[in-house]
Amino acid sequence: MERAAGILLSVSSLPSPYGIGTLGKAAYDFVDFLAAAGQKYWQMLPVGPISYGDSPYQAFSAFAGNPYYIDPDLLIADGLLTADEAAAPDWGADPARVDYGAVYAGRFALLEKAFDRGWDRDQADVTRFLVQNRAWLPDYALFMALKRHFNMAAWTQWPDEDIRLRRPDAVAAWATKLDRDVRFFTYLQYLFQKQWDALKAYCANKGIKTIGDLPIYVAMDSADVWSCPKNYQLDEKNVPTAVAGVPPDAFTADGQLWGNPLYDWERMAADGFSWWEARMRRTLALFDVARLDHFRGLESYWAVPYGDPTAATGRWVTGPGMAFVGMLRERFPHSLIIAEDLGFITPEVRALLDASGCPGMKVLEFAFDHREPSEHLPHLFTPNTVCYTATHDNETLAGWMQGVDPADLRFAKEYLGLNEDEGFAWGILRGGMGSVARLFIAQMQDYLGLGPEARMNTPGVAAGNWQWRLLPGAASPALAEKLRRFTARYGR
Repeated sequence: MERAAGILLSVSSLPSPYGIGTLGKAAYDFVDFLAAAGQKYWQMLPVGPISYGDSPYQAFSAFAGNPYYIDPDLLIADGLLTADEAAAPDWGADPARVDYGAVYAGRFALLEKAFDRGWDRDQADVTRFLVQNRAWLPDYALFMALKRHFNMAAWTQWPDEDIRLRRPDAVAAWATKLDRDVRFFTYLQYLFQKQWDALKAYCANKGIKTIGDLPIYVAMDSADVWSCPKNYQLDEKNVPTAVAGVPPDAFTADGQLWGNPLYDWERMAADGFSWWEARMRRTLALFDVARLDHFRGLESYWAVPYGDPTAATGRWVTGPGMAFVGMLRERFPHSLIIAEDLGFITPEVRALLDASGCPGMKVLEFAFDHREPSEHLPHLFTPNTVCYTATHDNETLAGWMQGVDPADLRFAKEYLGLNEDEGFAWGILRGGMGSVARLFIAQMQDYLGLGPEARMNTPGVAAGNWQWRLLPGAASPALAEKLRRFTARYGR
């Protein structure tokens, strides 16, 4: 990993006239901005198809792409839509926020028109794409067709037990009955991949590498769990026996109850972690670098009995550990995988991280605790580290400074020499940019000096997340030039 810098920005946060960021012109413009600003990496949030709650960490598939990101203007240029059709839906009134309700109401009806015009025309290419992705795409397309048929109910609530439990005769019958919708959801993945590949090629041409976020867990309501329940800790009716979370800590008295199904790691190890290998290969086909979320869950994970109201009743259970890390090292020896080693970190987790060779993470917003020394202080960094100002779950720097303990803020000011002339946020950015960490990543919001209104996600808060968007013109040439000089100053 070379010494470099990059910016964290979700695709959903890009400007566009269609209610949510897409793989269209604004994405290419942002790549141009990154190149002009001397950045070498664009880190994104997961790009899977989102479900209820709008979180990219609760996707309908660990392999599929989000149809919302298919750009209508590119479909117009491809002869699949007209400009009037693309402009007709109400995409939401506020360009600074995603209105997911409006996007959901308008997007699929619009994409149906593209499907009607393109399926026959693109049949040969779609067939090749389907064959290349046969390990996951047929299951995903049928899963989404079934969800549409059952009014988007979770698969665990489908009234037909035979298809809920995926009995072969039912799978064949429903695939025939819902053939048009199966083809529709297949075609959407083809369109996503076509646009994605073009954008990724543009990134490569501009010298920009992409970092993709790989959530450790999958959603219960996903094609992954429905199509292969034996990979998870489920009973004979495919009901979870335990679910994921994290234990109580100084910030959450009851812990965090994530609710994702837990893996049957013993079974996965028995076949060499084949599902995980396929998932990592898919991630590294989409992105140049993978960020493996919740790395500590590979050493041991917090298991909460299914149905319990909080995570407080959970217990630590030994994870796959070195067997999993060995698989990554053997099958992806030349790939860069960042380990999200945050949370409750024990000597055993540190040993596993060292054995993996993966760079870990340090977060500047975690560094300045006046009560006790923090391993996130820059003078403690090692080069094999990725330094972040914050993650998507944290405040922007401006928001953090508004809400942090005054004693912690004094510590940060003294440690980094923060001053009003430079700007407090830019002083913290300087602390990360000048550190020995080989890679430094900042949220785009921090370079813009945005406050709490631009926070991407607040864990434990159900509403208002994942909505922030970059306004047109915010990634300006003047900002790019300032950032280019700033980045070059520290040899990145």
